[in-house]
Amino acid sequence: MQLDSVRILDLSRLLPGPYATQLLADAGADVIKVEDTDRGDYARDIPPTTDRGVGALFGSVNRGKRSIALDLKSEAGREAFYELVADADVVFEQFRPGVADRLEIEYETLVGYNDDLVYCSLSGYGGTGPYAERAGHDLNYVGVAGLLDMTREDESMAPQLPGYQIGDLGGGLFAAVSIVGGLLSRELGNGGEYVDVAMTDVVASFSQAVAHEALTGGDPRPGETPLTGTFPWYDVYETADGRYVTLAALEPKFWAAFCEEVGREELIDAHGTDEPAELAAVREELAALFASRSRDAWLADLSEETTVGPVCTPAEALEHPQLEARGLIERPADAPPRIGFPARGSNVPDTHDESIPKHGEHTDELLASVGYDESERAALRDADVIR
Repeated sequence: MQLDSVRILDLSRLLPGPYATQLLADAGADVIKVEDTDRGDYARDIPPTTDRGVGALFGSVNRGKRSIALDLKSEAGREAFYELVADADVVFEQFRPGVADRLEIEYETLVGYNDDLVYCSLSGYGGTGPYAERAGHDLNYVGVAGLLDMTREDESMAPQLPGYQIGDLGGGLFAAVSIVGGLLSRELGNGGEYVDVAMTDVVASFSQAVAHEALTGGDPRPGETPLTGTFPWYDVYETADGRYVTLAALEPKFWAAFCEEVGREELIDAHGTDEPAELAAVREELAALFASRSRDAWLADLSEETTVGPVCTPAEALEHPQLEARGLIERPADAPPRIGFPARGSNVPDTHDESIPKHGEHTDELLASVGYDESERAALRDADVIR
């Protein structure tokens, strides 16, 4: 998983796109942030701010990248961009559909400069359909895909749940997969290609567990499907200290192990029942049982075979010994701690460039690499084409 020879021109900002290219940068790709000459990626200024003087979100998903500041609305800025495209493997953009066309940096134009280019567009709703040009953010995509309705029972809680970043992060993850897939396809002799990734489509793809019923005449609701609350042996329960544990005993053997360890052997045969009264009775007994002790007391006494786990706060989760053992949380000496590349393997880079690019920090370096001499760069800067 070494992408050292891959160069990506990344026109995205905020979270979804930069998350995608951060994954690729961590795998060794040379990611070049192409920013406007005004403010650039405004995640730089979104609080909280780290001791490096940038927004924590920006710092988390832009490490090891380079930044060039170009005015793509100017002809000279576009010409400079085209020179960079000729030497790139990937162009990745996160504009609303139609913007790249107006800037004359859409796929059809750029393949004229690089016919092996892999071009990926990431947007909320994709480049086609009645919502294509609609403005939106993560909750919109999750809502349109129907997953919002299937993962909460109290609407007032929805915006407060970290899981509702699923559209942004899921879209970014699938964009990264699509880019790698495009590069592999090119290596197999199929040439470059254009990929259109919609965050709504990705979230809809996450609904496999309820898709069949919804596509065959049903309308699954929260609390009415096997994985959203129908089964008391697959649910979340409050403990005596106001915390929560998860019980995920879908398989009979795990349910039996749990019942035996908590002294409720009489409940073993209830597993798999679809009788509403019996389900309600089991749920009531489990709720009372878990409410009798603290979360940590349950976790300390139950074995690994009971499929009981903690519901953690973000701080607890990122300090959990499981993540520590996997080396997922990286604590470099010269940078704030961060969540690292989420895979381990024999050829996965284990060290990364932790530098954070300043806005336009590498403009001169990158333009010089495609033939712009010092006087030409100075002229572009004087004309506010570059920064």
